[in-house]
Amino acid sequence: MKILVAPDSFKDCLTAQKAGEAIRNGIEGLAGNWDIQILPMADGGEGTVEALIQVTNGRLIETEVFDPLMRPARAKFGILGDGKTAVLEMAVASGLELLEEKERNPWVTTTFGTGQLIKAALDEGCTRIILGIGGSATNDGGMGMARALGVQFFDKSGKPVNRGGGELSRIVKIDISGIDPGIANCKIEVACDVTNPLTGPDGASAIYAPQKGADKKMVQELDANLKYFAGLLKGQLDKDVENIPGTGAAGGLGAGLLAFTRADLHSGFEIVRRETHLDEHVKQADLVITGEGKIDYQTQFGKTPMGVCRVAKQYGKPVIAFAGTLGEGYTELYKLGFDAIFSIVDKPMTLKEALITAPQLLERCAQSVMCLWIAGVENNSSA
Repeated sequence: MKILVAPDSFKDCLTAQKAGEAIRNGIEGLAGNWDIQILPMADGGEGTVEALIQVTNGRLIETEVFDPLMRPARAKFGILGDGKTAVLEMAVASGLELLEEKERNPWVTTTFGTGQLIKAALDEGCTRIILGIGGSATNDGGMGMARALGVQFFDKSGKPVNRGGGELSRIVKIDISGIDPGIANCKIEVACDVTNPLTGPDGASAIYAPQKGADKKMVQELDANLKYFAGLLKGQLDKDVENIPGTGAAGGLGAGLLAFTRADLHSGFEIVRRETHLDEHVKQADLVITGEGKIDYQTQFGKTPMGVCRVAKQYGKPVIAFAGTLGEGYTELYKLGFDAIFSIVDKPMTLKEALITAPQLLERCAQSVMCLWIAGVENNSSA
């Protein structure tokens, strides 16, 4: 029996690879002729770098960057097995989790570190970049990213403007003459699963800035600044990005990437699906197993387990999912194709205990579920 184990990471406790190994260990503990393949997955967010370098025999590179408040930091990115494709996660350089809650302020936070990651990939000779842009702490329209690549932004006095979304309205001139020449020969695929435009009631500032530290007044000012910035991009660079779905992602970084680089916006899961050749592996499987840390009604909107489920159903394969937590509305997913969804927590416990024992919990749950699967198969065979 061929079993494809294609999970995402379980946040704060298991990488996708480790989750797959725990599931495999639980199944292998049973008597049976199993052909188990682990295929680490992701949706363009946390864990994408590790998943893709794992399946392509790539490598990790560590580099120096500046965090959202321009403090020195270390960040990692991957180069896939082809040696020419880099995979980056903006969150490791410009992410909200890099800041304490009291430090969150989209008026001053910058995407400069993300631009440094892109430059580091260019310096490695990469001609293709996969960039996940989830989890940002920023609202600067990608100005910081562009600045790290050599673009200059001047105020009315001819002086460079400062960092952050609060400075966008002070820009009067954009100079792209010094942009890294490698950008012209590099295609960037942006893993972006939101459809928000840059500005307006559904834009970057209105929807996401509050969680990054903005109050109501700042949200309005940030939105006005992004609108002004969009006008500059259109007037000076002939880049009309304000109302394109997805340009509001990561505080407008989606817009900045379209304006200053050869970028396209794509579904994060679909990028990973293609790079891992998921369809080919599913075709050969008799059973597909997936999972991640939390499964709820939001899972259907671009998350890895839903993506794996849809591929499995496309080829008529049964699919089982495991989760650390089952949240509100998870039963709705049964209508969308899941055959079974299980929480791995088997008794009352603290979050700390669940995180520490996650490998054992997942292994035991996988074993129990496979016992049920075997019983079902045997009963069908004898009927």
